[in-house]
Amino acid sequence: MFSRSLLGSDTQLNQQSYYEASVVRPLPNAPLHGAVQADVVVVGAGFAGLSAALELAQQGLSVVVLEADRVGSGASGRNGGQAIVGYASGQGPFEAQLGEADAQCAWDMSVEAVDLIEQRALALGIDCDWQRGYTYVAESARKARALQAEVDDLRRRGVDCDVATGDDVRRLIDSPRYVAAAYERRSGHLHPLKYALGLARVAQAAGVRLFENTPVTGLRRGPTLVATTAHGHVTARFGVLAGNCMLPEYGPQVAPEITPRVMPVGTYMVGTAPLDPALCERLIAHKAAVCDNNFVLDYFRFSADHRLLFGGRVSYTTMTPHDLKGVMARRLCAVFPALKGVPIEYVWGGFVDISMNRAPDFGRLGDNLYYLQGFSGHGVALTGLAGQLVAEAVAGQAGRFDVFSRLQHRPFPGGSLLRTPSLALGMLWYRLRDAL
Repeated sequence: MFSRSLLGSDTQLNQQSYYEASVVRPLPNAPLHGAVQADVVVVGAGFAGLSAALELAQQGLSVVVLEADRVGSGASGRNGGQAIVGYASGQGPFEAQLGEADAQCAWDMSVEAVDLIEQRALALGIDCDWQRGYTYVAESARKARALQAEVDDLRRRGVDCDVATGDDVRRLIDSPRYVAAAYERRSGHLHPLKYALGLARVAQAAGVRLFENTPVTGLRRGPTLVATTAHGHVTARFGVLAGNCMLPEYGPQVAPEITPRVMPVGTYMVGTAPLDPALCERLIAHKAAVCDNNFVLDYFRFSADHRLLFGGRVSYTTMTPHDLKGVMARRLCAVFPALKGVPIEYVWGGFVDISMNRAPDFGRLGDNLYYLQGFSGHGVALTGLAGQLVAEAVAGQAGRFDVFSRLQHRPFPGGSLLRTPSLALGMLWYRLRDAL
């Protein structure tokens, strides 16, 4: 169980979000009052929950979504906006546990997950600033070798890459920090909160009933599920838990057997004032999103209105780092010295869920309750796929879902008291390795 301070930290971190400032939210959906029946109850109105709800409604099922806060208020509405092929874990856990054929199937689905964003944006009229293009960068000779190995693997799997080394790196990214770079056109980036709000709009148009400010505090299991809230309850044949690391904050007993398998990790971003479009084009070619290959990484991109959105600090406790704006500004300028002195207008963050092996954790509790968690920083694309797979499983076609449900996951060591400090110590080791 996490400390209740996680909720307070999470609320504070979203006060100066560029994403919130650049959308007009619709009026909130009313909280649930009274008793409601449905075929499926979905807990969480982020990408995974909304994707599942939309797919299930399109199958003709009645769906209720219960959101503890607002649509996209968690990681789905605050993240770096980068949709990347593959998994945070790499292919290792898939190959070791599932064999070559199913590991390749999982890889193919990760590519499908990125394509699904573009398909939905076009077919459903979701204006989310979707842009193809992704550049991987390395800042040392050792990291450059690792990047080349990753490029070789991407090419074997059908993802072409344009590789640059030495002085040629400036062709892809005008930064003195990097010694190698690789650009591919399959991955991309978007405005995550616009996408979440668009999914909610389309899901509701398809008949999904959405209740905001409605935390699920209890869940009675059995052939029929009953999700309890402060002022009502939902009875359903099937359930989908898509609250990720915030689920135990609101309902500690909703799914206590799976919550120790993910940890909340604080991630942070800043947004600059708008920049000259010509400068943006010079600094990052192809309007790509960028990420380095350190374990504790920097990731950044330009928004549609030409702001640099830069993420590059994490916390493995619930405490926001000291002088976050100053720290992030220094990291940003180390990558792009040309931006020294550019005003930082937004500073925000939130919590994402990571699993021990950084592979996604999808599965069932009993025959009719599904859960989706452990996206580990790759959730922008994978959450959409996860919702689609759950809908297939509810319809009796569980083959693709079970590729993931067969993955074995372990709880974080140390129990409820020691696992957070243990993880923090482990991450310190990886930071030291990145510096070598």
